[in-house]
Amino acid sequence: MLNILYYDCFAGISGDMNLGALLDAGVDPDYFLREIAKLNLNGEFEVTIAKALKKGISGIKVDVRLTGDQRGSHQGSEHAEHGHEHEHNHGHEHEHAHGHEHVHGHEHNHAHGHEHEHEHNHAHEQTHIQEHNHHHEQGHTHKHDHSHDHHHGHHHRNVEDIERIIGASSLPDRVKELSMKIFMQVALAEAKVHGKPLEEVHFHEVGAVDSIVDIVGASICLDYLKVDKILASPVQVGGGFVRCEHGLIPVPAPATVEILKGIPVKAGLVPFETTTPTGAAILAAVVDEFTDKPDFVMEAVGYGLGNRDLEIPNVLRVYLGRMEDKKESAAAGPILLETNIDDMNPELYSYVEEQLFARGASDVFKTPIIMKKGRPAVKLSVLVGSKREKEVLEVIFKETTSLGVRKFPVGKAMLERSFVKHNTRYGEVTIKNSYYEGKLVKYKPEYEDCKRLALANGVPISKIYREIYTGYEVNLDESQPEI
Repeated sequence: MLNILYYDCFAGISGDMNLGALLDAGVDPDYFLREIAKLNLNGEFEVTIAKALKKGISGIKVDVRLTGDQRGSHQGSEHAEHGHEHEHNHGHEHEHAHGHEHVHGHEHNHAHGHEHEHEHNHAHEQTHIQEHNHHHEQGHTHKHDHSHDHHHGHHHRNVEDIERIIGASSLPDRVKELSMKIFMQVALAEAKVHGKPLEEVHFHEVGAVDSIVDIVGASICLDYLKVDKILASPVQVGGGFVRCEHGLIPVPAPATVEILKGIPVKAGLVPFETTTPTGAAILAAVVDEFTDKPDFVMEAVGYGLGNRDLEIPNVLRVYLGRMEDKKESAAAGPILLETNIDDMNPELYSYVEEQLFARGASDVFKTPIIMKKGRPAVKLSVLVGSKREKEVLEVIFKETTSLGVRKFPVGKAMLERSFVKHNTRYGEVTIKNSYYEGKLVKYKPEYEDCKRLALANGVPISKIYREIYTGYEVNLDESQPEI
């Protein structure tokens, strides 16, 4: 059996919703906070984890709040900066809390449409935080402050800088590797969209901080869960338009589209952006299979909450469960080996059969066939378990004239069976009982026992069979043992 994680992206996915869902599904919050602190980002952010409700669904809301001089920036941005232009906000669900458009200028000011525009300043952010906090049933905030001098200027971080930050942390190597794999999904998409070499793609300091937390946090959580396989539904991307410096652009944003190439998507459920580049990058980097028909046993579920109130629950749902390993099952099941032989001495078949059974074959049978040019031949078929396949093939290739073998996995439907001893006037025989849905439906004496009694008593074997059937039928009644 495989331990699996399934992303149900009916309302899309963003970085913070992913963290909330994985924490709600079973990741230890204290472990997560201890691990994310290993980034050593010098007090640049705080992480708040709290239970909350969205359309009556209880889940976890994760906030990444920037600290120090960066508080003037909005929460949870993921926007990438290229050159000196702020492109489309790639954000966290945080920036969607009030149903506003995104307008990005050179001075990093934001206008939000609440039927009127107002400047997005520090006072607005404090109000936003207070409005969010009253939904929390419980929660805690973890501040990452290492008491170092830190300058909050608007310098930029490129991919090498981010790799240096992650590489310098004390996180496990597997977490670092997965983090960079996800980050590169975003960086490569940005480079493609904006026509720049990868080394010229820069992430604005504010955007990079919460993107790092989202991405490294996702890697920490996935490493904690240690699942064998990750599945996901088709991804809802939303619809409508979002405003950036160049004007209105369609949803999904160009970077999101680039990341989601080759991934099944759905669009238009709501007229807003529901999947961010970070959310898309997480899926693109970690999901093994996209399917809307998962086949697994559910063991846990988690909900990660977004901010925007929609007609549908604005949540990411994940499942933890178990599923059958189809490759393992196929490999462990019986295999049918077949080969056509038209040039072997028929006397050898008996010897070959004995060798095949001795090497683990569960059945061997021969079928007369007519091959091309009207040549008569024999199709040799061998049923064997996967563990003994090599031994059986060795017999076929060494002891017959075959040059090749066909191989098929075989499914079997079998009756339950039991063996009992039955005494007759000629001696003891073994009876094989067969059951269907717990009821005895047939029985049969073992041939070798009947043969032995016939020879020992000097009577026809048919008489042994009649003796057995007559005596055994008398003993049968409605209370015959059932399974």
